[in-house]
Amino acid sequence: MLYASDREGMRRAYVDAWSKSRAGQPLEPLERLLAEVIAEHSEYHALLESPDALAHEFPPEAGRSNPFLHMGLHVAIREQLATDRPPGLRGLYAALLPRFADAHRLEHALMECLAETLWDAQRAGTAPDEARYLARVRRLTLHFC
Repeated sequence: MLYASDREGMRRAYVDAWSKSRAGQPLEPLERLLAEVIAEHSEYHALLESPDALAHEFPPEAGRSNPFLHMGLHVAIREQLATDRPPGLRGLYAALLPRFADAHRLEHALMECLAETLWDAQRAGTAPDEARYLARVRRLTLHFC
């Protein structure tokens, strides 16, 4: 279950989807999405295949990013694009894609915009501002022309 309310449940969804994918087992649509994101991140495979994947810590002061957060942002971007939420994101993505080396790099740029928007909302104690998020994405069109 991807939308678990606890860290272990969220991480278990990634570990289980990757395990099923490697074993050639049928995947639910959400598991397929997770497995696709994981497959693009070979640097995380050993972690996801290790017995301590669920308990591993990624403190910011250690200088390593949290792979579950990183992959979760990829999943969020792909779900946003699939639903065009916020409205207009899919069009901006289509306009930006030719300017990037590949879709994965563009996702990383969008993830920066999303992470900044989520950080602002967390600090303010508010819901994420979709208009501000889209404004950040629009600025990418200025930087990558």
